[in-house]
Amino acid sequence: MKIKTLLLCLFLLGTISTVKAQEKASVILEKAMTQAKKENKKVFVMYHASWCSWCKLMEKNMNVPLIKPFFDRSYVTVFLTVNERGDKKNLDNPGALDMLKKSKAENSGIPFWQIFDTEGKLLADAFDSKGQNLGCPSTQEEVAEFTYKLKKTSDLDESERRNIATVFTEKKKK
Repeated sequence: MKIKTLLLCLFLLGTISTVKAQEKASVILEKAMTQAKKENKKVFVMYHASWCSWCKLMEKNMNVPLIKPFFDRSYVTVFLTVNERGDKKNLDNPGALDMLKKSKAENSGIPFWQIFDTEGKLLADAFDSKGQNLGCPSTQEEVAEFTYKLKKTSDLDESERRNIATVFTEKKKK
């Protein structure tokens, strides 16, 4: 009886730790770089959290059918979870906050995004020309800077740029 109880406890303990363990940020990024290399794309990394409404809006906007094909064609997009709170702290990807700190963005808010080439070279990030985080761009000025960075890192054409501008300026925080 004691052995069965002990085995059950060990099984449950193993299950709980498996559920809580998130993939390391470095592993996620490495997989994305490998995929991007195979598909001739860049890597779009977005730092986010489950409680962040702007993060949810950014992801929702990127998935609008009008512009999703551009993002799918141009980038391997990965999401790294940071800054979770309370009982959701276990959702953070180990190492993601350190990566955010290296980019000097840990105090700039989320969402924060970066675009890398397949060798890991940073091509663009969410900082605007004033050093502020664009996050989920929503004003015409923010969207213009966002699309400039997308153009710099992809084959974004004028029609796609207008569509992205429309989606991001029309979608309001909910």
